[in-house]
Amino acid sequence: MNIKEYFRKMRGGAKSPPGVKFYEILWAGLGSALGIFMCGYLSAKYFNPIGLTLFIGSFGASAVLVYAAIKSPLAQPRNLIGGHIISAAVGVTCYQLFGHFILIASCLAVSFAIMSMLATKTLHPPGGATALIAVIGGSGIYKLGYLYVLIPAGLGAVVLLIIALIVNNLSENRRYPEYWL
Repeated sequence: MNIKEYFRKMRGGAKSPPGVKFYEILWAGLGSALGIFMCGYLSAKYFNPIGLTLFIGSFGASAVLVYAAIKSPLAQPRNLIGGHIISAAVGVTCYQLFGHFILIASCLAVSFAIMSMLATKTLHPPGGATALIAVIGGSGIYKLGYLYVLIPAGLGAVVLLIIALIVNNLSENRRYPEYWL
């Protein structure tokens, strides 16, 4: 048995994931860089000076979906926008109701966000992080209250979407979105 056969046997005969074409890698890199840049730039220029932010960690995970996995149901506009907005609302509510018990508020925020996204057909995995950030984000996030749903969660997702619509449709080989609703 040679080394290739040995490793194939160790994997149970499973094949590796399909490769990604070089141009897809470039478009995903360009889109994600522009999308995150715009959120950061707008945040620093317009929102941070007035005590707001447009920059939360869950947008990094959203960028993976809307720029690299553009055909995924989880990357479609309904899921991107709805997932962040619903999860943010759930997260803020859990913090306001259970904020004295951060661990309880955290697990309920993520759990209820997942259930809410499933019930509304807006499942977007980064939404779980958006809900959690509402609970563990610190005093700057807590001060926003339900404004967190609009800024940064909703508006930031819209910025990512606008960049995704532009970048993902520049190439004749890419089309985004697959559907809107």
